[in-house]
Amino acid sequence: MVIRSYQAYTPGTRDRSIVKFKKMIESEPQKVLVRGRHVAQGRNHRGIITSRHRGGGHRRLYRMIDFRRDKRDVSGEIKTIEYDPNRNTCICLTNYGDGKKRYILYPHGIEIGDKIISGIEAPISIGNTSPLSTNMPLGASVHNIETKPGRGGQLVRAAGTTAKILAKEGQLVTLKLPSGEIRSLPQKCFATIGQIGNIDANNLKLGKAGSRRWLGKRPSVRGVVMNPIDHPHGGGEGKVPIGRKKPLTPWGHPALGRRSRKRHKYSDTLILRRRMA
Repeated sequence: MVIRSYQAYTPGTRDRSIVKFKKMIESEPQKVLVRGRHVAQGRNHRGIITSRHRGGGHRRLYRMIDFRRDKRDVSGEIKTIEYDPNRNTCICLTNYGDGKKRYILYPHGIEIGDKIISGIEAPISIGNTSPLSTNMPLGASVHNIETKPGRGGQLVRAAGTTAKILAKEGQLVTLKLPSGEIRSLPQKCFATIGQIGNIDANNLKLGKAGSRRWLGKRPSVRGVVMNPIDHPHGGGEGKVPIGRKKPLTPWGHPALGRRSRKRHKYSDTLILRRRMA
């Protein structure tokens, strides 16, 4: 992938950049693999805003991604590499030997026409899926990792991310996640070999406010410019400090550094080292 920077021939193109991906095919999604996408726009069942700064955006169709990769020992061929508006990485249309078609996450380095397979004895190759207990070598890079066998991939699904296998002991395998967290998972969990594609996703610059609106993100206002009734940081004359020892959320809870993970979670015993703050 190549990052293309615009010249500033309009204010909206100043400092704007996009990804040029020659392998991606511009095609209509498979009708049997898409469905409508209901967007709550940050509101609950009563229409009250519970998540701020959401709403609007371009219309999208949801592509049903095969996170389970449960077609065991059936070879599939990569037919297309397509854009997905619902995530920051591309997706691949896979045609399996039994006639089924499914979308999978795009592994970095895979080509159109390559073969992939999922199974216990799947070879170590980019795009193949197998349990963490079989012939997965130490130091291998994996993505789309299950947290419980049969649940489907839930970890390491963002663009450019990958996890590394550190050790195996008993029925558990130790992984280092992209956040820096080191945790154990059952060896029966399946994972896909390789790194997620679109590794330059974090280097893009939208260039203008309208690009964020297309993504469904509304403007945010700093608390220090609000009134005291609207935010704990509000009030005062001119540019004044927040007047508190620590920053707070609009509802008076500590912000910027307070850990939000629930205490006594079931998976606490599996986490060997917390993620980096």
